[in-house]
Amino acid sequence: MIIPYYKSEDRAFTVLNGDCFELQPQFNFKFDMIFADPPYFLSNDGISVQAGKIVSVNKGEWDRGGSPDEINDFNKRWIGLCREKLKDDGTIWISGTYHNIFSVANSLTELGFKILNVVTWAKTNPPPNISCRYFTYSTEFIIWARKSAKKPHRFNYELMKHLNDDKQMTDVWRLPAIAPWEKSCGKHPTQKPLALLTRIILASTSKNAWILDPFAGSSTTGIAANLVGRRYLGIEKEAEFAAISQKRREEIEHFKIYGDYRRKIKDIAKSEVFEPNCFACEDEWFEDLPF
Repeated sequence: MIIPYYKSEDRAFTVLNGDCFELQPQFNFKFDMIFADPPYFLSNDGISVQAGKIVSVNKGEWDRGGSPDEINDFNKRWIGLCREKLKDDGTIWISGTYHNIFSVANSLTELGFKILNVVTWAKTNPPPNISCRYFTYSTEFIIWARKSAKKPHRFNYELMKHLNDDKQMTDVWRLPAIAPWEKSCGKHPTQKPLALLTRIILASTSKNAWILDPFAGSSTTGIAANLVGRRYLGIEKEAEFAAISQKRREEIEHFKIYGDYRRKIKDIAKSEVFEPNCFACEDEWFEDLPF
């Protein structure tokens, strides 16, 4: 029997502490959308710059890469498990850099997904390149794919156009990296900004949708989901980061902090035209997780 590490009182935010390879086969529940930020396999004992300081690029043993075949096998296995948990009209978003994104794309194609877009996240405040031997890394890629080549998927086209000053939104998103106020409960080494996850969720789900994140980290996906009235299940292997997830969710239970976060994320304020009162009420939620 699965026992959640944390479940909010309104049942909109649940975190499991464990390995997604072990936990996902233990429940039968279908999600409207999946966001995954899998290991990029960048922990190679190199160095980088953060906040003006030279730091190690090592994130943990979970981010150390193996051979190309081992990485391909890893990606195909977890994506296959996610496919089983996705509704027939559901979509999956997967982030990466050139270190892993090609393997991810091949795995998606082999497993029968239809790739819809490869979004380029152009960071407006990237860290400097201290070696000065190549161009500064300033982008990450996010593949968006639907489960079935023939089953239509949800895309909130008019909303995305509205967020882009009434012009078609392109697949290049210029957004800043994580802001200091997003680390008030602690920091995950690969934490994504709420602005990025909010846009992804608004683009491809409706109010009250269920979202899964198999590599939850500090649950940016879940915080973004709850800020716009969606529900969330995150699976996180490290108890340290599951604890940060809980703290972050409890933080936005304070009305002022919840309001401040929504004001700071520009896409949320603009989306009110299409989704008024978008933090959903418990009475409006008709399905729940089996644990």
